[in-house]
Amino acid sequence: MAVLPDTLKVLEDTYVFPPPGSVPTTSLPLTFFDIHWLGSSPMQRLLFYDFPYPTFYFTQSTLPNLKRSLSLTLQHFFPLAGNLVFPPPPQKPYILYKEGDSVPFIAKESTADFSHLIGDHARHVQEFQALLPKLKPASTYSHSTTSTACMQKPLMAIQVTLFPKAGICVGATFNHVAADGKAFTHFMKSWASAHRSQGDLMTCLNKSLPDYNKDWIKDPLGLASIFMKDKWNWEDLDSIPYDKFRVTFVIKRSQVELLKNWVTRKCMEENGSETLRTSTFVVTCAYMWVCLVQLRESGTHDLSSTDSYNMLCHFIFLADCRDRLKLPATYFGNCLEPRFAAAKKSELLGGKGILLAAKAIGREVMELEKGALREAEKWLSRAEEIFKFGRHVCIAASPKLRVYETDFGWGRPIKTEVAHIGSFGSISMAESREEEGGVEFGLALAQDELDSFNAVFEQGLLKLQ
Repeated sequence: MAVLPDTLKVLEDTYVFPPPGSVPTTSLPLTFFDIHWLGSSPMQRLLFYDFPYPTFYFTQSTLPNLKRSLSLTLQHFFPLAGNLVFPPPPQKPYILYKEGDSVPFIAKESTADFSHLIGDHARHVQEFQALLPKLKPASTYSHSTTSTACMQKPLMAIQVTLFPKAGICVGATFNHVAADGKAFTHFMKSWASAHRSQGDLMTCLNKSLPDYNKDWIKDPLGLASIFMKDKWNWEDLDSIPYDKFRVTFVIKRSQVELLKNWVTRKCMEENGSETLRTSTFVVTCAYMWVCLVQLRESGTHDLSSTDSYNMLCHFIFLADCRDRLKLPATYFGNCLEPRFAAAKKSELLGGKGILLAAKAIGREVMELEKGALREAEKWLSRAEEIFKFGRHVCIAASPKLRVYETDFGWGRPIKTEVAHIGSFGSISMAESREEEGGVEFGLALAQDELDSFNAVFEQGLLKLQ
């Protein structure tokens, strides 16, 4: 299965600044939630929209409005125009915005088949990477008062790709240290609203201005220092595999209810006393976890064929802690707690695999309700240990982000992709674009895995009926 041919023409390559004089020089310290993401690969989000207009209309009308609305939005989301600064150890990195900082913005025209890119079928990872901007390389920053030379890394870049008389793709690459999914979605929706309202950003934001008060994050255990100590020698554990294919699997609302009913019925048959959480998140993630374990077991993709069936598999998800820590919903930065669900491979491959997976994930969800940050000092070491063995599934994004509500004035997105997922264990999740109550998962699979996973996915749902 080859990459479809594509010709890209650069329409404009520029930088977008917040309005002159609108933001003072500002430095923001990193909390332990932010430090957790040092060394991670850049995050990448793609939003596709119908846009049945020619190139001339785009360059003369839409493109200027996109840049103007982005500039106005950056006035309030200025850290994304700034840099991540690395002073000499043992000083901690921090985010710095100063006058003249900006966001790289590139507009391109593509001859690729837009209808192909927005489908759920297999599309080569390289086809999406062509729609994404690269972060500018690190540079040297000299502190004005101490003259200390520091490395600095840009935090965001934007690319808008036009498919004449067919569609538009808005692509963003950003450093996770600056923002988690909720914060970045807040930015994207604000930019979209500003563009839709012809620059009337304050009316759009209303009471949803981003909150940058890092004092909201209390650190009595000294987690920032603990995480920073680990991060000095931290190596990136994941990268985008360019030889894989992106595919979307949709679980319809009726199938979600089928999963919930099946899990509840099986739990009642066991007459167990364990409280079971049967939310959409729990049952659909349990199903995908089992499918991925079955895929690995079905062919030659198992990392070690001699491993015992008693080995542990892990499902890792991230929980937003703003509400649990009594932070404002508009707090801008990172506020995610990793949770690690575990189950034996033999259990996940058995007849009650989905039930046991749901119990494992549900227990982690309920643990959150007992309080956030339990054993937080072990987050990094535990993740590193799990990643070494490769028997894990990591979930990126969430239906709660409501990404299909990001409307630039062209209507709802017709497709969205979390483009940075790639390794076998990394998948993305969003609300269904087709119906309320459904969900969609994005996977990156090798070509010889596509048919196998599709069969596992479809047959598994049929067996539950």
